[in-house]
Amino acid sequence: MALPASMASVNLARKAVLAAGLLFGVMAAQTAAAFDFNDVAKAAQSLSAKSYKKPAENLPKDLKALNYDQYSDITYRPEKNVWRAEKLPFELSFAHEGASYNLPVKISEIAGNSIRELKFSPDAFDYGNNKIDPEQLRNLGFAGVSVQYPINSNKTKDDIFSLLGASYFRALGKGQTYGITARGLAVDTAMQSGEEFPRFVELWIVRPGAADKELTIYALLDSSSLTGAYRFVLRPGVETTIDVKAQLYLRNNVTKLGIAPLTSMYFFGENQRSDAEDVRPEVHDSDGLMVHSGSGEWIWRPLVDPRRLLVTSFGVRDPNGFGLMQRDRRFSSYEDLGAHYEARPSLWVTPKGKWGDGRVELVQIPTPNEDNDNIVAYWMPAKLPPLGKPFAIEYRLSWQKENDAKPALAWVSQTRRGNGGPSGKPDDSIQLSVDFEGLALKKLSNDSKLSAAIDTDDNGRLLETRVVRNDVTNGWRMVIRLRRNDENKPVELRGILRTGNTALSETWSYILPPN
Repeated sequence: MALPASMASVNLARKAVLAAGLLFGVMAAQTAAAFDFNDVAKAAQSLSAKSYKKPAENLPKDLKALNYDQYSDITYRPEKNVWRAEKLPFELSFAHEGASYNLPVKISEIAGNSIRELKFSPDAFDYGNNKIDPEQLRNLGFAGVSVQYPINSNKTKDDIFSLLGASYFRALGKGQTYGITARGLAVDTAMQSGEEFPRFVELWIVRPGAADKELTIYALLDSSSLTGAYRFVLRPGVETTIDVKAQLYLRNNVTKLGIAPLTSMYFFGENQRSDAEDVRPEVHDSDGLMVHSGSGEWIWRPLVDPRRLLVTSFGVRDPNGFGLMQRDRRFSSYEDLGAHYEARPSLWVTPKGKWGDGRVELVQIPTPNEDNDNIVAYWMPAKLPPLGKPFAIEYRLSWQKENDAKPALAWVSQTRRGNGGPSGKPDDSIQLSVDFEGLALKKLSNDSKLSAAIDTDDNGRLLETRVVRNDVTNGWRMVIRLRRNDENKPVELRGILRTGNTALSETWSYILPPN
């Protein structure tokens, strides 16, 4: 997994028995009353009332010095997977501490009323070509956990979920490859004061039954500004979903609190070609941000790799959903036999209940290559609770591929950018060609009268707009030609297809970065 660019300067990375007064200590008993979300919430509330204690690193020098390839050479032995011997539908494997993952996360299994800590053992790992002194492996813990379940074949179990580093986790549905990542929480992202990275410090995983098709994980979040209790209900399938329930407690005031944060990568694509020669036409895990507002409007914003930090947002009350989507599913768009970007999942957030006033914020960070996750999106509530008071939120995360969320009428299938002017005689204007597809457009005849409603901010000057039939896709193309008034400032544009006064498509919302 590519580490997010915003994490470059950050070292990534309870209730056990409350009746005994222990929070982070070793389990004082092997049995307890039935463990549920309320226990984690009580632990988070109790922790928030105490001063934040920065965790101590326990990583020996040989493990800390590992590069990416060396760390990747350390793998968990499949025969050691938790629940494999019992032939349960789910299995667990674990990530070793090392390199940037220098803090352990405590992991326990809940089986009925019993809570058992899952202890680290070097015997469960294959160290590959690494030569590490066994004495340095004492007192280590796990850096993270992965879940296996059969989604592509009944004969083998696939990796379908991974939690590793701070509060980052990701999942897969059928036929998908790892790409976009979710987070527990984003705090002060893209602030000059620096971003804060809360981390999951303890996990409790409920032992599944022999016929179970879902897995429940509880998690305790901690950082200098807040604590949080989480419950994840993981349901693997063609579209793997995770139902998230969280309760947060602020220790200190924060400027930006990002709920349901998504982290992805955009390097170049249809609307922004590569600066260097590359045999691949496109390289990205996601190609756009989609927002379904509380009023019912669908908004599509194509992603870019900007020359400097670019932060934009959409004010929404009670959003119906938002996500970072990978709409282009053609192998020919990427031509990458290793990365298979066409199989990277879209990640859609569906709020549960009314979220109130707030905004969906999109952060786009310049990146020199495809190794950095440079795209972040999240929802920010307009009002935060008082310090120490609970803030509850629930939502569903859907890792999609076959049935990506889309509006019912028509949607943007691609945005292409180039020089304007007559064919073969480009000038200094900019041309954008936006293709729309969808059921509403397929029903129209070739002589239908469609128009484009285009708005631009003060830095853009429209020179031409027209709509033409795309007889290859049975859709329609919106063509825009414009000039910037100030080359050092961005231009924001919005457009929809319509017939008469009736809108036929989602809203195309585009940021043309500074030149």
